[in-house]
Amino acid sequence: MPDPLVSWSIASGAALVVAAACAGAAMAVRGSTAVPAAVWGVLAAVAFAVETGCRAAGGLADPAAGAAARLAVTALAVCPAMALLGAKRPQHGAWQFIVAALAVVIALPAVSAALVRPGTMPDVGLLWRAFLLVLVAVGWMNFVATRQGVAASLVACGQLLVIRAFLPFAEAAPAAGSGPDASAAAVDAVAACLIAAGAVVAAVRAATARGLAAGVDAGIERPFLALRETLGAAWALRIAERFNAVAVERGWPCRLRFAGLEPAGADGPWRADAERAFRALARRFASADWLRRHSGGRNADGPHE
Repeated sequence: MPDPLVSWSIASGAALVVAAACAGAAMAVRGSTAVPAAVWGVLAAVAFAVETGCRAAGGLADPAAGAAARLAVTALAVCPAMALLGAKRPQHGAWQFIVAALAVVIALPAVSAALVRPGTMPDVGLLWRAFLLVLVAVGWMNFVATRQGVAASLVACGQLLVIRAFLPFAEAAPAAGSGPDASAAAVDAVAACLIAAGAVVAAVRAATARGLAAGVDAGIERPFLALRETLGAAWALRIAERFNAVAVERGWPCRLRFAGLEPAGADGPWRADAERAFRALARRFASADWLRRHSGGRNADGPHE
């Protein structure tokens, strides 16, 4: 078993890689409502880096203090997935207060243990443990069917390892890297490396997406697929549902599916109206500048610049 100092140093370094990747993602998705989720990712990664760095430096040796610190990291770790659930204008800004409140409520047992019962382990109820598992699952399911499926799977596996002590039926003992436990430190290192690998895969996928979309219809399909990869399946399916309702109402010979516009390459006098309708829906999630960047320079208010 590797030295705990080495394992936690690896975990801290990998977490900093994740923080840098999330910061880069925040820049890459600027103009969309996915920016807050990327910012939450930065905060969660930095918190994990600080926690594991403290362990590597010999801090948090007390099991109760270590469990409290890990619960705080856990509270931040589920925030990015929660932030995406409210990624719709105009409420996406106010939604972040709800996300922050959720993080505070999740971390509350750690505060309570420190102030009311010093030296005791945080008491996280079974309902909250199940809710943490659901949030990780929601984040994974939102992207598993997209081109980011591999990255989402790596991140979800890493998250489950990070928050393992607070999952349903987990032992109440300090299983989250509390104390000088070599096996726990090794698991933390594996968890951080899995999340870092997922972040790198996501960045590579995003960098190659524009080239793969070169032959895709720029008016509707290209920005739609970009939104799908940015916000996940939940909002992409909602946009498609609303677009198809308008298409049926106005008699357009096309439908927007999860994989893109059907039939591909469809054209006609209805086309300009369809593009305007799609962009009206997309503006709930992205700015006009974002839409121009992902639709070949087309104007966000019409089919032409």
